[in-house]
Amino acid sequence: MDLRLSGRTAVVTGASRGIGLATVAALRGEGMRVVAAARTVTPELEDLGAIAIPVDLGVAGGPARLVEAALAELGELDVLVNNVGGGDGAATGGFLSFDDEQWDEVYGLNLFATVRVTRAALPSLLRRGGAVVNVSSNGARIPHAGPVPYTTAKAALTAFGKALAEEFGPRGVRVNTVSPGPVRTAMWESPDGYGAQLAASLGLGREQLVAGLPATMGMTTGRLVEPTEVAALIAYLASPLAASTTGADHIIDGGSIKTA
Repeated sequence: MDLRLSGRTAVVTGASRGIGLATVAALRGEGMRVVAAARTVTPELEDLGAIAIPVDLGVAGGPARLVEAALAELGELDVLVNNVGGGDGAATGGFLSFDDEQWDEVYGLNLFATVRVTRAALPSLLRRGGAVVNVSSNGARIPHAGPVPYTTAKAALTAFGKALAEEFGPRGVRVNTVSPGPVRTAMWESPDGYGAQLAASLGLGREQLVAGLPATMGMTTGRLVEPTEVAALIAYLASPLAASTTGADHIIDGGSIKTA
């Protein structure tokens, strides 16, 4: 399917691996010119032919520097994909195990980085009648299912997208949210990632935990979500084919969430 994105421009944050890397690949495959932002530029990212910009978006000035560089490279912006996030593996304990520094760090990366990048990019997106896609989590709807700073930050991010869609939709900018469930990324598969930490806290091996995760999470598909599946949804929402889709939160979690 031709998404009619060829020749358009995009910024993707958190682009070095997982969903971000798959999104850059999907948008490049549609013929887009892409600025890809990451703290570390990986060889896999460089191979995609995007304009890779190393930047720490958790630092207050990072988002403005990114957008300034993107405008210099691309001219104007048609699409912004706010995928940057993390901190879900900061700890596996409950509410009382998190101190102020951890709350600040998790909210800074999962909410305020997106707020700042979007604020910097919106003037250009308004000129172009562009689209924003924010990557949240199904944990925003089931906040007890993960570390509370992470899931509540994602809930705030989802609400942020709704507010932006309402304010800027009449001015030509569409804003949507994509909320994945467990995705086959380093978060679950790395030997030192969140999955490994969670498994250790439960007295399980990482492979054992990951193998049982779809059943534990009620995923009717029986498997983890693939990054390419999330990227395909993001690319569609960024495209003119989704011209009447805005203010929506699109769950892609293998059927974990059972409510309507």
